Amino acid sequence: MIWDGFDAEKFDAWFKTPAGKFALEQEVGLMDYLLSSWPRRKRKLLEVGCGTGLFLDHLYRCGFDVSGVDHSPVMLDAAHKRLGNRASLYLCNGEHLPFLDNEFDFTVLWTVLEFCSEPEEMLREAVRVSAGGILIGFLNRHSIYFFTHGRMWPWASSSTLRNAYWFSPSEMRRAVKKASGYSPAATRSVLPGPMWTWQERPPFKQLNGLIYPPYFGAFTGSRIDFTNRRPMNPLHAWKQIPSAVTSAKRKTLKPECFRDSK
Repeated sequence: MIWDGFDAEKFDAWFKTPAGKFALEQEVGLMDYLLSSWPRRKRKLLEVGCGTGLFLDHLYRCGFDVSGVDHSPVMLDAAHKRLGNRASLYLCNGEHLPFLDNEFDFTVLWTVLEFCSEPEEMLREAVRVSAGGILIGFLNRHSIYFFTHGRMWPWASSSTLRNAYWFSPSEMRRAVKKASGYSPAATRSVLPGPMWTWQERPPFKQLNGLIYPPYFGAFTGSRIDFTNRRPMNPLHAWKQIPSAVTSAKRKTLKPECFRDSK
C-alpha cells in the first residue's frame, strides 16, 4: 500500500480545505446517486480500505449496517474515534479478507484500488464476500486532474497521487467483468474542471457540481449489481411469515421454513 500511518492526519486535513471540502461534497453526491437503487435497512455493507471512516460514517447515516477494514492501525484508530460502536472495524489486508463467501450484502471500494499492490486480488475478494453487489470509486486517468496532479511529469515531484495507479473507466470495466462476471450497471463521474475550479463561487460551482458521464470527471464511480446470484431475502431467513402470505398459502409451507415470533 502507498498510504502510511502518517497519512491519516493528512487525509482528514485535506477534506477540511476549501477545495477538499467541495470535492468531498461531490464525491458523496456521486456515491448517493450510484447506490440509490440498493436496499438499505438491515443490509450489511463492508468498506474495504475504510481509512479514517469518513465515507463509512456517511454510509452508516444512509441506513446500512456497516463494517470496515483497513491495513493501517492509525487509520483504524481514527475511524474508531469517528464512528464509535456504530461500525465493526477490522485490521486486515484487503487482498485477504477474513470473511465468508457472501457474508455481506454489499461491498464498497472507494479510492482504494489505486493505492494497493494487488488491485485485482482486492477486487476478487470484494466480489467473493458480497451477495448483492459492489460499489467502486476511483481516480480517472482521462481527467484534467490526472494531468495536473497524477501524471509524473519530468519536472514534477513525487507524491502519493503521482505514485498511485489511476484507472480509466474502460479499464475498470474490464477488471470488474473479469473478477465478477458482471458489467457495471451504472458509471458516472464528478469534478471535470482543474482543482483550482473546485470552489463554491459561480460559475465554477455550476461546472463542478453536476454528475457527468464516466470519462469527464476527476473521480469516477461504478456500481455493479449481482443479479440472479442468490435471493436477497431467502424464505428460510424469515423469522416470521410476511404479511403478504395468506392463510391459505401458510398451510402449504413446511414447518421448518419459518418460525413464528412469540
